Amino acid sequence: MPEEKSFHMTPGDFRRHGHAVVDWIADYYARMESFPVLSQVKPGEIRASLPPAPPQQGEPFAALLGDVEKLILPGITHWQSPNFFAYFPSNNSGPSILGDLLASGLGVQGMLWATSPACTEVETHVLDWLVGMLGLPEKFLSTRSGGGVIQDTASSASLCALLAARERATDFASNQHGCDGKLVAYTSQQAHSSIEKAVMVAGIGSKNLRLVAVDENFALRPEALARQIGEDRRAGLTPCFVCATIGTTSSNAMDPIAEIGRICREQQLWLHVDAAMSGTAALCPEFRHTHAGVELADSYAFNPHKWMFTNFDCDCFYVADRATLIKTLSILPEYLKNRATESGSVFDYRDWQVQLGRRFRALKLWFVIRHYGTEGLQHHIREHVRLAQEFASWVKQDAEFELAAPAPLNLVCFRHKGGDEANQTIMERLNRSGDLFLTHTRLDGKITLRMSIGQSHTQERHVARAWQRIQEEAGKL
Repeated sequence: MPEEKSFHMTPGDFRRHGHAVVDWIADYYARMESFPVLSQVKPGEIRASLPPAPPQQGEPFAALLGDVEKLILPGITHWQSPNFFAYFPSNNSGPSILGDLLASGLGVQGMLWATSPACTEVETHVLDWLVGMLGLPEKFLSTRSGGGVIQDTASSASLCALLAARERATDFASNQHGCDGKLVAYTSQQAHSSIEKAVMVAGIGSKNLRLVAVDENFALRPEALARQIGEDRRAGLTPCFVCATIGTTSSNAMDPIAEIGRICREQQLWLHVDAAMSGTAALCPEFRHTHAGVELADSYAFNPHKWMFTNFDCDCFYVADRATLIKTLSILPEYLKNRATESGSVFDYRDWQVQLGRRFRALKLWFVIRHYGTEGLQHHIREHVRLAQEFASWVKQDAEFELAAPAPLNLVCFRHKGGDEANQTIMERLNRSGDLFLTHTRLDGKITLRMSIGQSHTQERHVARAWQRIQEEAGKL
């Protein structure tokens, strides 16, 4: 009988090519600082370098890896570079990459407990670990009325929280009949844009999102929130949801969670706390003051894929009452029915999210926690905060620059006193040079530079060099 033809990669070839890929990644990290941090290619340049048609016959794997080096690498902005100071960090680590590789190899579709029990149970267990590691309220434990689940991003977590709030406020009528145009949601003027997108997706409408005024430190004003809720109730509207932020994207502002929480309790509104980047700081007891009042929250989310050495995507989303979330998002077609689900003794995480399918994301998080231990994670978080505070002190000592906002953790917002054009010029010159990468925001209407310190391998020499380059470009104005 003739041997059946196959185009698959054999286990032996996979082993050989896999070693080559791991070697390439290790070499990439070793030479990371040799690349310009921000990709220098022009729009369309990468696509123009690719073949116009796909190959008819398969190509050698060495050719694929060679083209990664030749064609892809020039179009990469190096998020893992120790000289990446833009946006918020999206850091990574060896154990996370290897955990992700194993998850890809297993190829689990973990929509139900029954489709891979380990996928669900490791996730539940690791998220319970993090409740203790971060000092979160015990009501978020799976052994209580709440529990945690891994979402892709904080944007999805906020949407799920908003949907649950919507259903709780309407006694689960909105799922059946849609929104009536009267539901209202609230967040600060400095909150992430994903909240506006969430109200659009949830059918509440962007006109029913109230952007509440902030104080001189860019944190939400509780009295302004209370006043707006009262006005909306008198207008016949139905307030249902508040999103407070621990560490806003623009300036790392800390909303007063305790005061906001008390208002939400009095008004019976769902309080969601978005701690996407700054939540990781709570690993260190000395930074947990930023989380004061979280015990009043109905839901909470933070991103290990920002500042906890876990590669994208990985958001940890907690609820105090999982029953409301599950009732909001659960649909059970015949083809998903099984005995484990019917027993009621397992979590089916497809009921905790918008999408049905889910990857084994908990594996990489499990690897990270076990590799570093709480002590190792705390060490690196403290070091990043120390470096940011040192950078802030250099800004204060320079007569040409000023701090634009408080710097409670690892983000420093600063600007040249020469005005918007000067700051724009400094940033553009630095980014074109490839020596480092900065991004900006607007605070009090002024262009403000953001120095975000949190990449896995950033050291004091990188921060000192960045400040030197900033001063050099300022000297050319």
